Amino acid sequence: MKYSLQKLIPDLSSYFMIAFILLFFGCNKIKEKGNSAYIASIHQWHQERIEKLKKENGWLNLAGLFWLSEGKNSFGSDPSNKIIFPKDKAPAFIGTIILKEGRASIKINKGIDVTSDGKPVSELSLISDSAGNATILALGSLRWVFIIRSGKYGIRLRDIDAPLLKDFKGIETYPVNDDWRFNAEFVPCNPPKIISVSTIIGTIEKDTVFGTLAFEVDGNEYNLDPIEEGNEFFIIFADETNGSATYGAGRFLYTLKPDSAGKVVLDFNKAYNPPCAFTKFAACPLPPVQNYLKLKITAGEKTFGQGRH
Repeated sequence: MKYSLQKLIPDLSSYFMIAFILLFFGCNKIKEKGNSAYIASIHQWHQERIEKLKKENGWLNLAGLFWLSEGKNSFGSDPSNKIIFPKDKAPAFIGTIILKEGRASIKINKGIDVTSDGKPVSELSLISDSAGNATILALGSLRWVFIIRSGKYGIRLRDIDAPLLKDFKGIETYPVNDDWRFNAEFVPCNPPKIISVSTIIGTIEKDTVFGTLAFEVDGNEYNLDPIEEGNEFFIIFADETNGSATYGAGRFLYTLKPDSAGKVVLDFNKAYNPPCAFTKFAACPLPPVQNYLKLKITAGEKTFGQGRH
């Protein structure tokens, strides 16, 4: 069978193009490093993290953060209210939130169907989220709670039909690499030290640090101040990937407390974005200056979208 030159050239061009694509992506694919069980455990951890973000109490459905003034705070979608809910989601005038000496209560206008725990609300004292059993109020797809942050009192609003929640496709991560998993040494502070942790809303929180985590990368020692949370350490850190590959205001990491030998497993493959990476309605803590690492931590979560701050 004979082929014309005109037919042969397009066929050869297609062949070489396919071969080039396969060769390019095959050679440039970044492989994960670590045994299969470890790699699988990190993927499972990250998937569980994604599922938590998508829950009703996750960070993808925030729709507002409103700070209360002492006294009466009217709320609804009408611009004349002190607290303005989304116009397409709420009635013009829902009711009033009363703040008095750190305590909050709510009064709902007649004809407005606000519920708490499935029961209609007319007047109710509010339990804050810091008490562990916050009063959750509901109206349509909206949910809100009373919060306390660094001596400030506010209302956090959620929308369980939020666009971000519907459009969420996950978070890009660095390939799993067990080179970023360290047996850090816990060096106790005697006496414990009080550190100042700034927040993205401009407040400052005080935390107690009972020791420092020391670890080495390429022969250089680095240190992080962890904050105790129950049986774990909470670490707020910054590194030289922030603002480019990772979120500009740092990332978070949890570890277990030291073992009997004073060792702590510090696994940056579990470093993750703070809530403020997804929404402007969060009040995230920022890395204390001593937790700024002069190092590129190429592990864990990367920036989500274009970031929020």
